[in-house]
Amino acid sequence: MKVFGIAGTSGSGKTTLLEQLIPRFVTAGMRVAGIKHTHHGFDPDTPGKDSWRMRASGCENVVLVGARHLTLMRNYPAERASPEIAEALAVLPAGTDLVLVEGYKWSDFPKLEVFRPATGNVPLWGEVPGVVAVATDDPDHVRARTPLPILDLNDVDAVFRWIRDYR
Repeated sequence: MKVFGIAGTSGSGKTTLLEQLIPRFVTAGMRVAGIKHTHHGFDPDTPGKDSWRMRASGCENVVLVGARHLTLMRNYPAERASPEIAEALAVLPAGTDLVLVEGYKWSDFPKLEVFRPATGNVPLWGEVPGVVAVATDDPDHVRARTPLPILDLNDVDAVFRWIRDYR
């Protein structure tokens, strides 16, 4: 299973790029999974519903199954650190060809940084491990700042091909 990340500062367009890339990988016949890591707390369940009540009663894992979805909700104690990427990858089914990750920027796996110089944000490529290329809306400007491969953010087909062919 190939794991590839999309990194960048908030508002850089990571999710928008993923929305454009995923259908291209699927059309190419790949089974794609996505992992989104957030530092903000969230609860996908609804207080009072049966699955919520099962978790509130002490289940460490609850699987909620509907007509077209299956969701695993795994509880961790409040004092435990957020699950590492290996734990998220471990729950994915065999046969997954590509996992696209948004978040986990400090974990060391290959990443494409989405960088827009006009935002005034500092690029991540000098600090964040695993950044192997940069997709930007200003390729000439960025090319002068890093030896990494530079991709035109406006040419999603080229970005798709680059990620598909990476290693």
